[in-house]
Amino acid sequence: MAEQKDIETAITRFKESCGAYEKSDRYYRGDHDLKFATEKFKNVFGPLFREFALNLCPAVVDALRDKLILTEFGVEDGGDTGLPEAAWKIWQANRMGKRSGEVHKEAVKNGDSYVIVWPNPAGEVTIYPNRAATCTVIYDEETPGKVLWAAKHWRAADKRFRLNLYYTDRIEKYISKKTPGDRIEATASFYDKNFTGGNTAAAANVLPDAKDFVPIDDDIPVVRNPYGVVPVFHFANNSDIGMHGQSELSGAVPIQDALNKSVLDMLVAMEFASYRQRWASGIEIEYNDDGDPIPPFTAGIEKLWTTENPEAKFGDFEAANLEQFLKVKDGFRTDMACVTGTPIWYFMQAKGDFPSGEALRKSETRFTNKVRDRQQSFGQVWEDVMAFALMIENKGKGVRLFAGWEDPSPLSEKEELENLMIKKDLGISDEQALMEAGYGDEDVKRMMAANLAKRDAMVDSFNAGEDG
Repeated sequence: MAEQKDIETAITRFKESCGAYEKSDRYYRGDHDLKFATEKFKNVFGPLFREFALNLCPAVVDALRDKLILTEFGVEDGGDTGLPEAAWKIWQANRMGKRSGEVHKEAVKNGDSYVIVWPNPAGEVTIYPNRAATCTVIYDEETPGKVLWAAKHWRAADKRFRLNLYYTDRIEKYISKKTPGDRIEATASFYDKNFTGGNTAAAANVLPDAKDFVPIDDDIPVVRNPYGVVPVFHFANNSDIGMHGQSELSGAVPIQDALNKSVLDMLVAMEFASYRQRWASGIEIEYNDDGDPIPPFTAGIEKLWTTENPEAKFGDFEAANLEQFLKVKDGFRTDMACVTGTPIWYFMQAKGDFPSGEALRKSETRFTNKVRDRQQSFGQVWEDVMAFALMIENKGKGVRLFAGWEDPSPLSEKEELENLMIKKDLGISDEQALMEAGYGDEDVKRMMAANLAKRDAMVDSFNAGEDG
């Protein structure tokens, strides 16, 4: 069994990391920390704007996630050509076309996500995506990047908390000690309300201490791991060596707060500017018993201000210029694009002609490079996941796969054809051009034969005309 220090390390990790996960979850959902210029503004307008947020955070996350589409697994030349097909079969059986997108989204949004691979009761390889807040991995300082062990926590059906520790040779199962029923119900209710609602910081704080966990009371407290690999795989977004990842929203949150503040200020200005403030001078003011001035007029659409004093003057104040607020708002959108490396048109409509083709690819160079970096780092983890899955299915040990991704900056069909025409002018054969256009071997052979027959017919027709 594990030493107590491993349980303590796992619980500490969960409690230390949950705050960052909670904030990025909230900001993605639009639950932001709204700022007001003064406490008075907060008291007056807080209820009005409590649910408000001009939320750009989903665009930051989804723009990157949508480009991370895994299309295939392959092997190097000379490798077993049946392995990619076997890996893809496991991939499809686990519906990873969709679930891999969920893994990528979690990693981009929170900085981390996890996949646990293990045979199900029927002996079939099963891939279990997990959220950042439920898992953690411990890396080997001596061998950076190597996972020594991992942990996962959740709440069981009996309202108590479960904790699994994953090692290279075993899986240890723990459960929190029993407490009075009302306390269990209260704690579980709080945990469910906050954890499932995204408030992982509050939820993790109710986790029992390490000393409150005991080996689970069942027939198999320890599961043997015969594969020699920790079955928990860590997807770390933009991480340092042997470290946890960084959320793509870490740099976006301050700008999002500033953007919300600017829009709230504009809405407050609109509230006041919707009914222009009027003034009057040269009239006598009366006072009440407390010495406070009594307003001489009541403002309202149906009210008319009149006085018998010929020296009285009336006027109104100039309305606020809301155009400046709009410029500030657009400025923060530009800042969001610069800080996060997300193309500006994900946040606002392009002014003038929308860039296309080569101009669009050049303007997205930084973003495209970021996508390729994530494809590289996430792809290596997926390669390890599928190699482990193939090991479970006795397809081989130490399998080396490579992940294929959808091109994050593809050419249009028109651009591809134009490039092929240029290559033909440079001397490539018709057969090579057709293959690069994406036609299969059979289609290429059929079209080449048809073209040859057409040329032969033209030659025969020409010769017949010469003879005549």
